[in-house]
Amino acid sequence: MNKYSTYSYTLFLLAFLLFQCKGRTPQPEQLRHILADVESITGRSEYLNSPYVTAGDRIYMVGHQNGQFPDLGWHVPGEMGGIWDHPIKLMDGFTAAIRIDEKSYCLSEADTFINYPFANKHVFSSTAKDLRIERTQFVPDGKEAIVIAYAFINQGEETKTFTFEFSGHTDLRPVWLGERSGMEDAEDTVYWESSLQSWFAKDQANDWFAIFGSTIVPESFQKASIDCEYTPQGKGKQASLSFAGEVPPHATVTIPITIAGSYVSEQQAADTYEEVRNTTALLLKEKKERYHSIAQKTKLTLPDKEFEQAFRWVKYNTDWLIRDVPEVGRGLSAGLPDYPWWFGVDNEYALQGAIMTGQKALVDSTIALIHRISENANGNGRIVHEVSTNGVVFNPGNVNETPQFASLIWKVYQWTGDTTLLQKYYPTVKQGLAWLLEENDEDGNMLPDGFGMMEIHGLNSEMIDVAVYTQKAFADAASMAEVMGENELVQQYRTRAAQLKQKINTDFWVQPYKSYADFIGTTQQARLLIEDAIHRADSLNKPWAVKELQATKAQLLNKAPQDKRGFVLHHNWVVNTPMETGIADTAKALLALETGSRFVNPFGMFVTGIDRDETAGEDESSFAQVKKTFSYTGAVMTLPTGVQAIAENNYGRPDEALGYLQRMTRTFSFALPGSVYEVSPDYGMMTQAWNIYSYAVPVVEQFFGIRPRAYAQHTRIQPQFPATWDEGRLENIKIGENEISVSFLQSDESLNLTILQALADWTIELAFPKGKYQNLQLNGKGVSPIVRGNFDIIETTGSNLSLEAR
Repeated sequence: MNKYSTYSYTLFLLAFLLFQCKGRTPQPEQLRHILADVESITGRSEYLNSPYVTAGDRIYMVGHQNGQFPDLGWHVPGEMGGIWDHPIKLMDGFTAAIRIDEKSYCLSEADTFINYPFANKHVFSSTAKDLRIERTQFVPDGKEAIVIAYAFINQGEETKTFTFEFSGHTDLRPVWLGERSGMEDAEDTVYWESSLQSWFAKDQANDWFAIFGSTIVPESFQKASIDCEYTPQGKGKQASLSFAGEVPPHATVTIPITIAGSYVSEQQAADTYEEVRNTTALLLKEKKERYHSIAQKTKLTLPDKEFEQAFRWVKYNTDWLIRDVPEVGRGLSAGLPDYPWWFGVDNEYALQGAIMTGQKALVDSTIALIHRISENANGNGRIVHEVSTNGVVFNPGNVNETPQFASLIWKVYQWTGDTTLLQKYYPTVKQGLAWLLEENDEDGNMLPDGFGMMEIHGLNSEMIDVAVYTQKAFADAASMAEVMGENELVQQYRTRAAQLKQKINTDFWVQPYKSYADFIGTTQQARLLIEDAIHRADSLNKPWAVKELQATKAQLLNKAPQDKRGFVLHHNWVVNTPMETGIADTAKALLALETGSRFVNPFGMFVTGIDRDETAGEDESSFAQVKKTFSYTGAVMTLPTGVQAIAENNYGRPDEALGYLQRMTRTFSFALPGSVYEVSPDYGMMTQAWNIYSYAVPVVEQFFGIRPRAYAQHTRIQPQFPATWDEGRLENIKIGENEISVSFLQSDESLNLTILQALADWTIELAFPKGKYQNLQLNGKGVSPIVRGNFDIIETTGSNLSLEAR
């Protein structure tokens, strides 16, 4: 045991004497009051037996909304819940109980779950007569600690005297893939530290520690507890604290519990524990203020308050997924509970939304993390797919991730004008594009072979999404090369981008299906995939898909095995990527978008279209209830739905785009209040990083039309508002050093825009479809645009209300 400083021990004695002077009745504290004016969402009672997260960048906690901590998750089976301090787990969870009127009650069946942007609350209103118990919890920013506060609210006319017991269940164990970096789990041991009046736990083979206790002196401490029927798996131990409580009529007392940990040392855990225990209210206020700033950045205001709220909370959801492991890096993880680590492709989508919603620091640190790990693992420009929080790479990278990284860098540069970012990552972009074609294009046709977004067995030939993202990468790399003054590469990259665009619009287009192909492959490859697809469709009872696939199979009977062409087999969502990036020929795009509209249910786009059936158009039921084992078969997901909205917008169809976003928004708070599940409406990850892509890109870049070139101090605003949006505002949009806000009023032929910007020397270029608006007003003044191609154009400079057309 460490011997803590005389100063720390003196502080403990003062606190102990203070509580002794006041008696042993727990004292009220401020957490409930700090949260009193914070937006909250109450969960649905039918989802009390489903997960929630108390989010933090260092520590987070996953349990069930009813207050329990069941073994949950599949990545490390049964271990993805509890309290995590990556790359280790601290606790499986905890139980709490009260003894009152000679009866014992376990606090394991909450009547209500309430979610805040940065905290949550379980309400036990029917446990004991006239006693309402609220369990409130939050994780301070940047701290390896969590605070849980139990408020006892006497709703009766008589004083309530009770004993409260808190039991922590430790499980100091490594993260997924820990064994690859020498992290071996051992039995925990627990011991009482009298100087802190707290329980300490240690993994016997590692310097992994957990601590829990209170600012209130417990009546007793023991390794036994009230039996709340909680026996988690693992090598952890249990220890308990007991407190005596007394609540006068219509009064409230609170018992706060602090849990801290460290995977470095006991001293570090103890220091964090003392700091957080002694400054809880201040830390909660700081987190409240930070979340207020998140709400204010790229702030959307609409008459449609449900959509407005979903947009705001998806920004919060993104913050929930920040994972900070100082020894490895800080970045946006993919999803909870089973993907709390880092992915290349997930971030290549999500960070586009993050930069549009003002999260530059997060974008910078995540790109740096993914790049550094990719360089260490591959060193050839290839971008990794999946990395655990101990730094171990599980998959060095699917083929799509490398070109998508290039486009991410260009997008961030457009929004920030950060030349150091371009200088740092442009060499990797060049290297990655070379790797893409030199090592993954055996037949030399510029279409890389290998897995893209669809990880279906055998589906690794020339994939549509890989081709599309490769085309976009070359186009974006040409723009980067131009900025960097590499003129020979500008032409080379532009030529390749043009050639790929043509190939995608010819070789991948399958006219009979009015769709782009899932893949280009040989007859032999297609036959094997068709057999697998028929089996899948038949097992899911999709007779229409079986019939279509059998017809495709019959067409191949007289084809040579090595004949190569595009095939539509699965109707995977990735066939819409040519419209997502805007390279599809308009006539083909409109046909394909109509085809894609068949593969939906009320919540969005199917991942694999052959999973759809005739009831999908009306079925608004739970998806989780029909799944016996974890898989994505039959799934409708937020990323495909967002991609479809983006695709519709690219071809001037904002009403159709909004329709997809409204489908997705039906899943907001469906299961976890304040969150949008990965699989709609209630399956897979309860919160998912790429959802910010699916909301921010259609709203910011397309509906409001914000298309910056920060490096040139220029912002093009090319709005296309849905017809049902009569008015709206998007405020505090950060672009480089500038900040702009846009509000609008529209009718059939009139548009009134108000635009504010912080820096007067930036140019704003307004663009509208030629002839769409007969009456255009800018900041309250009528303006006359000039015609440039297919657009009516207005160029302005100035700040605040002084914008003047020129």
